Amino acid sequence: MWEERDGALHRSFRFADFSEAFGFLTRVALHAEKVDHHPEFTSVWNRVDFRLTSHDAGGVTDRDRALAEVIDRLAAQ
Repeated sequence: MWEERDGALHRSFRFADFSEAFGFLTRVALHAEKVDHHPEFTSVWNRVDFRLTSHDAGGVTDRDRALAEVIDRLAAQ
């Protein structure tokens, strides 16, 4: 579940291993490039943490919420 705090949406995802987490992150990156809206993230072995915010708008926008929905769908694949 995404949590809104500090002007951003936050969520962590866990996977079976590094390879699965990296594959997921690659799918997110490909989508983000298409829509020109790039998330902040960290990746540590099997975990990927996201922080979504629109810096130019100074907080969370519909673009962030739409990206969060896509990230959820990609994580479910």
